Amino acid sequence: MTGSATFGFRDVDPAAKPGLVRGVFDRVARRYDLMNDLMSAGVHRLWKDAVAARLNPQPGETIIDCAGGTGDMARRFARMARRVQERRGGEDARIFVVDYNAEMIAAGREREFEPEIAWAVGDAQALPLPDRCADAYVIAFGIRNVTDISRALREARRVLKPGGRFLCLEFSRPVTEALQKAYDAYSFKVIPEIGRLVAKDRESYQYLVESIRRFPDQRRFAAMIGEAGFSQVGYTNFTGGVAALHTARAI
Repeated sequence: MTGSATFGFRDVDPAAKPGLVRGVFDRVARRYDLMNDLMSAGVHRLWKDAVAARLNPQPGETIIDCAGGTGDMARRFARMARRVQERRGGEDARIFVVDYNAEMIAAGREREFEPEIAWAVGDAQALPLPDRCADAYVIAFGIRNVTDISRALREARRVLKPGGRFLCLEFSRPVTEALQKAYDAYSFKVIPEIGRLVAKDRESYQYLVESIRRFPDQRRFAAMIGEAGFSQVGYTNFTGGVAALHTARAI
């Protein structure tokens, strides 16, 4: 990749971004889920539940939870697939949590054990998985931290079987000017202060807010998904566009 990469409101050397992002998540890993609850008043859980319902994981499926961090999405998938398995049988689902940050993976593995889940440190731009191995690929609140988003999308396409499902949950653009103004005020004034008071780390949460603003809006990101070789591309806004679920199928 040439040119520059975004790190919050800064433009940085692409080679430097992975280390900068890793530093952010090293610092926030232990309080990551608590901070998500505080910053969103728990609404992120409803968004994630909606993603899991849309995915509808089944026994025997192979699901990649990319940038899966502490495993909150993977645990949803495992429990849902197991409930179906209890009703009609079938093999265990196989859920691979892949995250670039070892501290996030470590925080996730310390929690309750789900036998369907395997954990690995890996790069969304070069997944440690073979071609056409997965029935579904999910990435929640992770793709905006990737250095080369287009490359990560192509990599998602590579590991999906033909017809495989792609789901990406990411912060996006509110659909009204009034909501955008309120969201901006909350994001820039409140979230970094929550980070300072609870996580003792204002800087990391300032970056996270800025990274949301630099991420492409719903239409542009949908176009990027199509350019990566996916079909049936669409998106659903959550909470007036504060977040959006992007969906597609591997061709």
